Amino acid sequence: MQASVDPWLARARELHQRSIVVDSHCDTTQLLMRPEWDLAERHTTGHVDTPRLREGGISVLILAVYAPGPFAAGEGVAAAKAQIARIHETVRRYECDLRLARSADDVRRAKADGKIAILIGIEGGFLIEESLDALRQFREAGAIYMTLTHGVHTTWADSSGVHDPLAPLHNGLTDLGRQVVREMNRLGMMVDVSHVSDATFWDVLEVSRAPAIASHSSCRAVSPHRRNLSDDMIQAIARSGGVVQINFAAAFVDPAFPPIDGETVRLWSKQGGFEKSPYAAHVTPLHVLVDHFDHALRLVGPDHVGIGSDFDGVAALPRGMEDCAKLPHLTATLLQRGHDEIALRCVLGENFLRVMEQCHAMARGGRVAAAQPSVGTPCSGWDSLAFAIQAIAAAADHPIDHDDVCAVLAISPMICALPGEPDLSSWTMFARDAFLIEAGRVFGMQIRQIHPP
Repeated sequence: MQASVDPWLARARELHQRSIVVDSHCDTTQLLMRPEWDLAERHTTGHVDTPRLREGGISVLILAVYAPGPFAAGEGVAAAKAQIARIHETVRRYECDLRLARSADDVRRAKADGKIAILIGIEGGFLIEESLDALRQFREAGAIYMTLTHGVHTTWADSSGVHDPLAPLHNGLTDLGRQVVREMNRLGMMVDVSHVSDATFWDVLEVSRAPAIASHSSCRAVSPHRRNLSDDMIQAIARSGGVVQINFAAAFVDPAFPPIDGETVRLWSKQGGFEKSPYAAHVTPLHVLVDHFDHALRLVGPDHVGIGSDFDGVAALPRGMEDCAKLPHLTATLLQRGHDEIALRCVLGENFLRVMEQCHAMARGGRVAAAQPSVGTPCSGWDSLAFAIQAIAAAADHPIDHDDVCAVLAISPMICALPGEPDLSSWTMFARDAFLIEAGRVFGMQIRQIHPP
């Protein structure tokens, strides 16, 4: 059995080296706040450090800023600012390995220079303490997204809860909640719907003009946990042009995981943590996690799925995914299941960068083109390719005549390299963007490259 796995793993590791690999949610910030803990050292506990990031081929780490509360006035903002300052300090201290990034372009430059890009996410809208000024300060300090709630309701948005169900407080977003979402759109800050209630989710999708993200959520159809997303929700995020970053927590992804409530978690903390609890003996196989990726990929295609591990924020992980160094095992299993490398490059990181770029473009007054399905499109061949390029070019305010597109593409070096007639039903946005770049070249269009071909 081992011999059959190794070639896939070697291929996965090589793919990671060639790709931008984004983990959109890690709670390692809490470890950074300990004076004795050093990110540069390899640890035998925890899930993330620089040596293991290198081993796992991870290019981009988004560190969550979180504090549990409740807070007296000003304490939430202060706690978040202290964590952001520690992240900045850590990047400065280890500039030989790390680089602070605020944009997709920053990420690409860091990758080219052999650095791990570090970005910041705010986990829990209660940290802004009902202040849009605090939200703006967090954005100015480098936060690229904010998770609107965490395990409890805020004064302006309902949470899904984590281990215990929560009775609705607002039945979604309040008027202030809607203001928060609109301000995040204006700031180019991604709106994160992980942890929110179903009612809040649908309010966000109605209010937001920018693509939505779920920075660390899995599939309710595979495991019916309240922290996971229903198929309707995943499809709605895809229609917005956004991305669902799959969470690795065993308690969320494994339908056979023993039920846990808040009282049990509190008991663990008093008796030595999860490792001392009877739940520690439960084994979640890696294939259970991969089932969530498979389900999401079948449901919405490879343009709307990514990785949001929740490393250093969860007690139990699937066997074979014990820390970030093991991430190539996920990719190897997806390759074994028949997912191609172009699609997996999208899942590994290009999708998240695309959404980040789109949110930034909207903040600058640009437009976000409607998302196109990447699988199941009922068209193929030269005409459909030409129509696809026309549609994308039109969205860039550069209309092109259909016959001209066909004529030029017929002699394009990229087209001529194909073994047969192009079939758009199997193409991802990554592949379509490559041909848009080619169309831009042959027609002299000044269209900015979204993804490198």
